[in-house]
Order: sequence, then structure tokens, then C-alpha cells
Amino acid sequence: MGQTSWPVHRGCSRGGYVTLQVVQETESAGIAPLVSVIIPAYQVAQYIAATLDSVLAQTFKDYEIIVVNDGSPDTGELEKVLAPYRERITYLRQENQGTAAARNTGIRAARSKYIAVLDADDLWAPEHLAVQLAVLEADPSIDMVYADARIFGDVPEAGRTLMELSPSAGHVTFERLVTRQCTVHVCVCLCRRETLLRAGLFDPALRRVEDIDMWLRIARQGGRIAYQRRVLGCYRRRVGSLSTDQAAMFETYLVVLAKAARDPSLTAAEREVLERQCTVERASLELRKGKDALLAGDAEAAASHLKRANAQYKSLKLAAVLMLLRVAPGFLRALHRWRERHVYKLKTQS
Repeated sequence: MGQTSWPVHRGCSRGGYVTLQVVQETESAGIAPLVSVIIPAYQVAQYIAATLDSVLAQTFKDYEIIVVNDGSPDTGELEKVLAPYRERITYLRQENQGTAAARNTGIRAARSKYIAVLDADDLWAPEHLAVQLAVLEADPSIDMVYADARIFGDVPEAGRTLMELSPSAGHVTFERLVTRQCTVHVCVCLCRRETLLRAGLFDPALRRVEDIDMWLRIARQGGRIAYQRRVLGCYRRRVGSLSTDQAAMFETYLVVLAKAARDPSLTAAEREVLERQCTVERASLELRKGKDALLAGDAEAAASHLKRANAQYKSLKLAAVLMLLRVAPGFLRALHRWRERHVYKLKTQS
């Protein structure tokens, strides 16, 4: 997709740097803003200016921006990048505790009714806040709303949207969140602050998929989640980011499902859905580990993982792969690498 062409606005620099400063038109009048934008920052110095510019370009203006430096090793460079924005943001620093803890720090510091969580390398369309806020203001029974976002970065799926890859179907329920029939896209969501506080905020023990854990808790407490299919942001995918380690994502999601299963108030139907999804996720994890082992040249480990995956999938294709692993593992590895390169080339040319 490339870089966005959304309008760019920058703050004014007056020299020096302050650790914590907020200058908002609403604050000067002693009025809390309606929306707080929470941006955790960890090794994002090269991206965060574009992210802030997309916030400052919003057509809706009654917001505050809270940037939480989560013990980033590039703090010096980050603070240089943030210097021109210092009159428009609250800047907080803490020891590294992970994205969930950084978001919680920002939410606790927020003064608003609504919370918009934004990663420091993602972007918003100018109408994002206005469109999402209209949904929540029109219906007080809705606790949060999310939209669609377009993927960008040097990845095969660049140019596609998140809902193309992870569609949402029907009403958002606990069961549909568990089975991924509905996937909340955190980069383009807007929540009521009281809902997040009531749910207990994000779980700092989770370094991945902590957002899914939050949405499950909101749904279990009877919270209402809505969505719209408008593309209201851009989601950056980077090689080496937490979300690109698929095996770790599956493993952490299994932890989240196990955590949800410990809720004594679950209905029999909800518990059954959790158990079924755990089976699905374990099979997906074994499949991912099998592919990783194959690419690493460990045919024995690959066969072991793929055999466990196929106990669930019962796939003729996987059975054929397992046979090739026994007789020609080198050929299979080369074939898999060729296929991945070919698919990537086709997607980047389309």
C-alpha cells in the first residue's frame, strides 16, 4: 500500500524537553476532553511521528494524546522525535512492563469518557474519531466499537484489509470472539473508559493477544461490542514484531482461553465452545511448529508436529506431506520455500 497521503500537522518546538506536559484548548478552560488517545511507545522512534500526525489530523478535535514510553531502549531518539509535539501530548515514562501495562498507565492517567488505543506505528484516517464516536454517542448501550483497517508494510498481505483476512460476522458475542468469527481490531477501536476499568484493564501478564483477553472479559460481563466495515485506519505489519511470531501467538491465545475457562460463572455452552476452540488452536499451533521445523531443516521434529496436527485435521494433503518428509525432506523443504516466495511475488504484483 505504501505511505498514507493523509494530511500532516506538526506541533511547534520551543526548545528543551519536558517529561510530562499537556496543553489542550479544553484543558485551559478546565474541561476534560471527550476522548483520550493512548499510545504505548517501545522502539518506535522512526514511526511515531507519522502516527501522531494522523491523530492531529482528526476532524474531531476534543481529545488528549497520552504517549507512554514503556522503558524503550531508544528513549533518547524517541524524545527528540516527540519534542515538536510536546505542547500537544502528555508524555509518561515507566520501566519496561509490556504493552498491556503501558496501555493501563495511559488509561489511568486519562481524563476522558472515551479511550482510543493506538499503537505507535499505526495510522488513522482523518474521520476515524468522528465516525466511531458517533456510534457510541448515538447508542449508550454500546460499550465499544471497532472498524476495519488497511495493512501496510513489506508483507505479502499489504494493501488488503484486516476484515478481509479476519472477517466479523453477526453480533459480537463471547462465543464468536472465542472462535474468531468476530475479531476486534484494536488499532481502530473506541471504548468507554468505564467499561475498561470495570473489566479490570489489560492483563500485564500477557505479552501478546492481551487485547483479545480484554474483549472476552468485556463480553463475559455483558458488555456490548459493535463494529462497522469502514476502513478507518492503516495497520502496519513489520517483520520481527510480536504479531509475526505465529507460534507464540497461538501459544498465548491458548493461555487466554485457559484463563477464560477458569471463570466459574461460565455456562455449559460457553465452556464447550472454549474446549472446542482449544482443540482447534492446539492443532494450528502444531501445524505452525511443523512448518517452522521443516524450514529449520529438522525433519524429525516437523514430522512429529505435523502428525499431531493431522490427528485433528485428518487432511490428505498433510498425510502426503508426512510421507514426503520420510522419503525426501530436502525436496519438501525446497518446495515449501519456493511456494512461499512464489505466493509472496504474486501478492506483491497484484
